[in-house]
Amino acid sequence: MKKLISVVLVVGLISFAWVWSSYQNSLDAKLNIHNEEQVYSIKQGSSLSFVIYDLYKKKIIHHPRYILLYARINGLSNEMQAGDYLLSNKLKTQDFLHNIFKGKVLQYSFTIIEGWSFKQLIEELKKHPHINHTVGNLSAEDIMNKLQLDNIHYEGQFLPDTYLFPGQLTDLEFLKRAYKSMQQVLMLEWEQRATGLPYKSPYEALIMASIIEKETGLASEREQIAGVFVRRLEKRMRLQTDPTVIYGMGDRYKGNIRKRDLLQDTPYNTYRRAGLPPTPIALPGRKAIYAALHPADGDSLYFVARGDGSHVFSATLKEHNNAVIKYQLKGRARSFSSYKHNKSN
Repeated sequence: MKKLISVVLVVGLISFAWVWSSYQNSLDAKLNIHNEEQVYSIKQGSSLSFVIYDLYKKKIIHHPRYILLYARINGLSNEMQAGDYLLSNKLKTQDFLHNIFKGKVLQYSFTIIEGWSFKQLIEELKKHPHINHTVGNLSAEDIMNKLQLDNIHYEGQFLPDTYLFPGQLTDLEFLKRAYKSMQQVLMLEWEQRATGLPYKSPYEALIMASIIEKETGLASEREQIAGVFVRRLEKRMRLQTDPTVIYGMGDRYKGNIRKRDLLQDTPYNTYRRAGLPPTPIALPGRKAIYAALHPADGDSLYFVARGDGSHVFSATLKEHNNAVIKYQLKGRARSFSSYKHNKSN
């Protein structure tokens, strides 16, 4: 009997040692990836058991029961995070497990460009291969309803920036993040704004920032342009800025503003209507928002493009008209909106 017990103990120890060795080997084994690296997607709601057996069926890992046992012993089975993970033939199975429990997902990027319209933002989002597209052909208003922002106009509400995000993020989740970022930046800048500005709310500052964004060719001129527009508001002068007219034209704009476009009354025609337009006209960046709330001092009330991205700033209409003739009309005086040329002169 003693010999039998000894034999059973020896066999048991050998069996335990073999099982333990197999258990450890399964955890220490490198992932079986033929191309060195590949991306594996874990979808929202997937169970750990499904993922492990899926990888087993694809012959990427071995001994799935040992791996599940390890996860349960270490309290990891309910902590798996969805997303895209990079699998490598240099990665141990145990390390892969900890990656999915720590959420070490691949990060993708998307950049919202300053000056984009909301329409452009949605069109570019639809092209991104790693964003889960859900909005389809919804209108701008319907998208805002989906975002639970149905009382907010869609234009200008999403902060231009480069965003990193995990795979499978939905377009609506991305937009929520960009909207929150805009609100944070706008409120921070509003709290630190210069004194005596003619804005009644942060939203009016956002509208002004969108105009500055579209008018600015050189970053160094943002505060100067903001100063011109702020002084115009204070003097009850019309802003008379082309980008607002273009925005109001919508799809009718084909690259040129004609005289009849300037004469047509729309809520965005700042040649016809005083004050700010009713909504932003584009997505302003941080620097444009800062400029709107920190305009440069001075006496200029006009500016005209030189043609190289910069502008000439003028304090009087006469100076402005001369600058228009020099830089826009190549030195040939002829009638335009603020100047009536007399041929006898």
